Amino acid sequence: MNTTSQRIFRMLTHVGNTLTVLGCAGLLLGLTGVITLEYFAIGISSGVRVIGSVAIAGCLLSAMGYAAIEYSDH
Repeated sequence: MNTTSQRIFRMLTHVGNTLTVLGCAGLLLGLTGVITLEYFAIGISSGVRVIGSVAIAGCLLSAMGYAAIEYSDH
């Protein structure tokens, strides 16, 4: 596989890992009371759900990036 697609897949995994870490840290800080989760509430969704969605999106992006890298190695 060419270097451009490998670079994109690696960037996808880095972005996913970063979002996962930020989402998990946000959930941890919010549940311990360090930050107020109400600032992240959008519409009828609570702040916990919004920050949790960031962590889940990061997990999905990481999984897609790692799967693409593994698939391209074969």
